[in-house]
Amino acid sequence: MREIAQFESRALEELYERYSSLLYTVIKKISPDQATSEQILIEVFVIIWRKINKFDLNNGNVFSWLVTLARNKAVDSLRRERSAGATVQFYDDDYEDYFILPSFPNDMDSLDFNTAFTIKPKIEQALSKLTDTQKYVLHLAYYEGYAIDEISDKLNVPVETVRGKIMTALSSLRDYLVGE
Repeated sequence: MREIAQFESRALEELYERYSSLLYTVIKKISPDQATSEQILIEVFVIIWRKINKFDLNNGNVFSWLVTLARNKAVDSLRRERSAGATVQFYDDDYEDYFILPSFPNDMDSLDFNTAFTIKPKIEQALSKLTDTQKYVLHLAYYEGYAIDEISDKLNVPVETVRGKIMTALSSLRDYLVGE
């Protein structure tokens, strides 16, 4: 990341070689088709090149930052596609900085690929303990990019019910993972 910050194109190529398949997998879970997924992946690496100064070179976690960036970009693309014809917020540098680029608290625990791969079975087991409703609202929020009020409209239930399901699901996941 330091080399990319010095605009070393070889460093960006190395980052692409190392992470593109992982990021494509994240994007593909969210994006509706292959062509769109490939375009989003390209846009993610353009953002990295253009906005590398927004990455915390001293305390930043490359894995978490990249995965979150890819997810945010894919969800934004999905939301924009879903609201075709409606008024959509203008996409400019300020929008990208606020909605697309990840920002993490400084005291957040680091997560690298090996750790993520190691805890994957525990996360899957924790997810399996959730109710179908909890899984579905998390899926709508995380993979389909719906806001709480949109989920409420889609499921025809009160916003507070959706909020409660999401909070309960996240709390259950956290409790299970901390307990392990």
